[in-house]
Amino acid sequence: MAGSFKSRARHFIYLPYLIFLSVFLVWPGIYVFRAAFEKNSAERHPMVEAVTGQYRASFIYSLELSAVSAAIGLFIGSLVAIAIVRLENVRVLRSLVVGYSSVAANMGGIPLAFAFLSAFGMQGLATRLLREINIDLIGWGFRITDFWGIVLVYLYFQIPLMTLILVPAIDGLRRTWHEVAQSLGATANQYWRFVALPILTPALLGGFLLLIANAFAAYATAFALSSGGSRLVPVQIRFFLQGETITGKTNLGYAMAAWMVLLTLVLVIGFQTLVRRSERWRQ
Repeated sequence: MAGSFKSRARHFIYLPYLIFLSVFLVWPGIYVFRAAFEKNSAERHPMVEAVTGQYRASFIYSLELSAVSAAIGLFIGSLVAIAIVRLENVRVLRSLVVGYSSVAANMGGIPLAFAFLSAFGMQGLATRLLREINIDLIGWGFRITDFWGIVLVYLYFQIPLMTLILVPAIDGLRRTWHEVAQSLGATANQYWRFVALPILTPALLGGFLLLIANAFAAYATAFALSSGGSRLVPVQIRFFLQGETITGKTNLGYAMAAWMVLLTLVLVIGFQTLVRRSERWRQ
């Protein structure tokens, strides 16, 4: 009896976590989808309207921006991860890079937007310094609030996030694999091309999907950069939900949020699937 009671009691340690999920994830999710499927008699179904016309263009624009920032973050983050793993004799540098990446990957919102506006805005410090050496970003059409400007801001947390994802995967490459490849006459490039890269491919693709989801769901930074006028989906959702008395299309905002949740869920599931496959390869 005592053993069975202790076995049942252990399950109670999960109760606070289940309550947290229910209050902050399950219940809001149910509310969003229920509101998204409520149709006003004189309008199209919100779930249909959310993916047609200008709203579909917003989803495409957001996905394009997310994919571009994810691709650049994947490339640079992978190089950083490979570099710090190969610097085995400089453990302090690795600790500093990983520590910074852990902080920067979760950095965002108003402070990040303000920092980049101060640096690369119309009269930003970096903009003015570059102008002194005949690099006129504004004259070339660069705006921190446009597509490439937002991509630049997103790279601040995309590159560190990719670094954190890939460092454990590179650590999982066994030294014996490299030694066997060398004993068979393979060069370093051949080892990375035919051995390391195929093993790292699931982790790379999974990281790419996670970076897309990370950028697609970013809200506060884009809102602060654009002052609420952005074409990005999260900013438009806020417009419909906060401007209920003006737009009268609250359900459309919930419908866009529902589609956003579904897209993010697909990306996260893809990331988890690829990461599990990568772990099986390393085992």
